[in-house]
Amino acid sequence: MTTRIVLHIDRLVLRGVARGDAGALAAALRSALQERLAAPAATAALAAQPSAALLRAPAVALAPGVDAGTHGQAIGQAIARQLNPGATP
Repeated sequence: MTTRIVLHIDRLVLRGVARGDAGALAAALRSALQERLAAPAATAALAAQPSAALLRAPAVALAPGVDAGTHGQAIGQAIARQLNPGATP
């Protein structure tokens, strides 16, 4: 049986990120979430949780001079940890 995960991010507030980096950051964020949420353990953990209308992931410190892709990966990891707290990064 295939389990389908649908995740909508309606609002993502990025302070200190150049507008030109937004696309790369979003692509890295999407990739990080797909990778972490596709794991069988994540699917099982999510299935055991009630649906959530709102998720507030912890703040992620964005280091100066680091590329947008690295920031997107870090944000994706933070969101995935909130969705599946028992998972390893």
